[in-house]
Amino acid sequence: MEQKSQREVRLVDPAWSLSELMARIAKALVSDGPALALTPISTIEVAPRIALIVTTTGSSGIAKEVGLSASALIASAQASNKYLGADFGSTWSLLLPLNHIAGINVLIRSLEVGTTPVNLIGYEGHYPKVDFTAVVPTQLFRALNGDANLLHHLQSAKAVLVGGAALSLELRRQAVEAGITVVETYGSTETCGGCIYNGEALDGVDYKLVGQARIAIRGATVAHSYLNAELSLLDGEGWYLTSDAGRIDDGRLIVEGRIDDVFISGGENISLSSIERVVAGAFPQLAFAAFVAPDSEWGHSLHIALVSASVDIEGAIRDLLTSELGSAASVKSFIHCSELPLIGIGKINHEALVRMVQEKAE
Repeated sequence: MEQKSQREVRLVDPAWSLSELMARIAKALVSDGPALALTPISTIEVAPRIALIVTTTGSSGIAKEVGLSASALIASAQASNKYLGADFGSTWSLLLPLNHIAGINVLIRSLEVGTTPVNLIGYEGHYPKVDFTAVVPTQLFRALNGDANLLHHLQSAKAVLVGGAALSLELRRQAVEAGITVVETYGSTETCGGCIYNGEALDGVDYKLVGQARIAIRGATVAHSYLNAELSLLDGEGWYLTSDAGRIDDGRLIVEGRIDDVFISGGENISLSSIERVVAGAFPQLAFAAFVAPDSEWGHSLHIALVSASVDIEGAIRDLLTSELGSAASVKSFIHCSELPLIGIGKINHEALVRMVQEKAE
């Protein structure tokens, strides 16, 4: 039988029940039905191997439409379940939105062990016990700072995947001390979500550091292609070059932040990662984000957004940063907000923060 050169794409309907969505994903994975797009995309047909299309959620620039093959999605789910020891009948809870790969991964992992995840999105009752779940650092922070229902749920799980954004050492320490079995994950939409757990590559995945310690990933979980961008997703040897820097410590990959998070202020280089590391170490209960905005005098200036914090803390942060990192880490202004603007799951919307600075200056 002649194979079709293109595959139909169907947009996921928010009205579908969780069971119906899982059934359609299962059909897409075995090529018995259209490929599924989590959000509206630029095409109605894709290559036959593509089963799922996920739009990336970068904090700036044009979002990319990532085509994920069935083999990559299944390899990711199987490798994750194997690492965790999730066997047939294991249960997952769903705490992440289904328009992102992290939420869809929970469904595919559940398909692999023959169960349906417990949907806790918007759920207001007592959370039931499950074997495994996945959250972003923001949710972990809330569990440790007042959300007793979520805290108990995470404590009772065999393991909790935490990814989607940087997990500070202090937040991880607090979670472990609270009895949560944390598995820190690293990956992106282009790698079918997390593919490195606690610094170790999952089965079928390789990584290396290139250039200025830039992380590159290759293997079974890497996506097929971009649909709406001319740039190639992989190099000639099959490596996906990430936008993150890292180092290898005792055989484990330590992610140190984005390679583009270094800014120049008054001719001096400094990274946002180092600023956030210093502040988080001194103020472990503080929810905040460091970011830069264009500055006519200095080129770029440092600003910090604080969540529900007293203005009294500003002076302490200023003194801490200049003491630890020098004058280049001088904070020009603080923005106070009830919550940080996000794009995607757990990713800070830096463009929105810059607009807040600009509006404050007007």
